[in-house]
Amino acid sequence: MSEAQKHVWEGAIPLQIHLHESEVTTLPPPPPALVLAPRLGYLPLLISLLKPQFSSTLPPGVDTIWFEYKGLPLKWYIPTGVLFDLLCVEPERPWNLTVHFRGYPSNILLPCEGEDSVKWSFINSLKEAAYIINGNSKNVMNMSQTDQVELWGSVLNGNLETYRRVASKLKLGTFEDEYMENVSSVLIKSPQSPGDTDVTGQVKTGFLFVYICGLSMRSLMILKMLHKLIIGTKSHISIDLLRFIRKMVNTLA
Repeated sequence: MSEAQKHVWEGAIPLQIHLHESEVTTLPPPPPALVLAPRLGYLPLLISLLKPQFSSTLPPGVDTIWFEYKGLPLKWYIPTGVLFDLLCVEPERPWNLTVHFRGYPSNILLPCEGEDSVKWSFINSLKEAAYIINGNSKNVMNMSQTDQVELWGSVLNGNLETYRRVASKLKLGTFEDEYMENVSSVLIKSPQSPGDTDVTGQVKTGFLFVYICGLSMRSLMILKMLHKLIIGTKSHISIDLLRFIRKMVNTLA
């Protein structure tokens, strides 16, 4: 288990969530909800924490919950940490979001019917990732019901050990693993320069880790091609992860 993986899985973002003023029917208005949201979690999964705080002030109607940031409806199928990294050029602490329980923007957002919608979106993204990596998604499609439950549970509970155990059966290589293998091969064959070692004399291999959650199939294909070009070079390439992703998303949006 790498320290980077552990850091991401254990990471959380402090949120301050306000009910939209058009849905406030009482005075004084309810205070904002303060939530520590897992980076790998999804905003709709916070509803059970938010509904009790805001339910008494809502106007009559059926709940159709969605979130926005500075007027931008947030795509519920993208992990909270990815949304935060992409939208906050200057990170806010806490991140101020607005929640709506009425007026779902169905012309902008895909329908979301709670946890089941998020779960199946996650599984479908996994199928797409498997297809990009292996040329097919049969390992994901043939996953047992027990493994599906454990895999999704690991995401809900932030359990990296369970996730790795189930994901290993899917035989999904990662960009990081492939890149590290190529860099190691280059380092063995090429003489080291003084800039290749740190103060302890160990080789600085570095890695390229592309956070592909929420990107389209076309985006994934382009990222994969870029990755192959990068690992084909004989030099170390330093890439700022968030700057790289922002440029890719802006280009492919």
